[in-house]
Amino acid sequence: MLDYSLVENLLTPAPDDAMAQVVNVRSYSEDEIADLMLKRGTLLTKADILAVLEVYREVVTDLVADGAGVNTALMHIMPSIAGVFNGLGDSFDPARHTIKVNLNKGAALRTAVGRIKTKKVQVADPIPYIVEVKDTLSGSTNDHLTAGGVIQMRGSRLKMVENEATNGIFLLPTTEGAEIRLSVVVENKPARLIAMLPADLAAGEYHLEVRTTYVNSAKASQNMKVGRFHKALTVGA
Repeated sequence: MLDYSLVENLLTPAPDDAMAQVVNVRSYSEDEIADLMLKRGTLLTKADILAVLEVYREVVTDLVADGAGVNTALMHIMPSIAGVFNGLGDSFDPARHTIKVNLNKGAALRTAVGRIKTKKVQVADPIPYIVEVKDTLSGSTNDHLTAGGVIQMRGSRLKMVENEATNGIFLLPTTEGAEIRLSVVVENKPARLIAMLPADLAAGEYHLEVRTTYVNSAKASQNMKVGRFHKALTVGA
């Protein structure tokens, strides 16, 4: 069951429009997936399953690293290159071009999506909701970030308590590494945040979170509310 609540839609001009915000999503680790596989009945042990998953992951990542595509029942992976080339004689330049990995649903996932049932729920303590993330240097929206650049975020309930270390805008690597708190916030409003990205921000994919203890734009509480942007953002090399 997919739980959702309705929030104000800031992307349309009509004042009463709303949009769905998915809530209470349960995420499963490979360890938990292995446990679920055991419950379905198999002669393999949990160690066997985890070993197979690890080899599968290594093979797929090696294929992607070699520039190959991967087509399975779960997903289709295909590399591409973003950026403008200066004529047919130009070549790939990491400073101007970015390699992207595009993921699309395979047949099995498309079937699974069709089986999802939804349930509307009421969220007692509304969380920050990020509608749009714009990288001002590259002009990219909801896709790329530029180290040392400025990002502009639009949404609702985004305002944070200033000078409070637990509040802020955070980047979390999708693979491994410590989270990064953006220390320079230029604008801090309920519907818009503007902040500077670190000049030494490493290349890779990041989740973007807003953490705030504000109940509304003027009143704070002890409860931390966390809003995460719905897709990972890429920092180029």
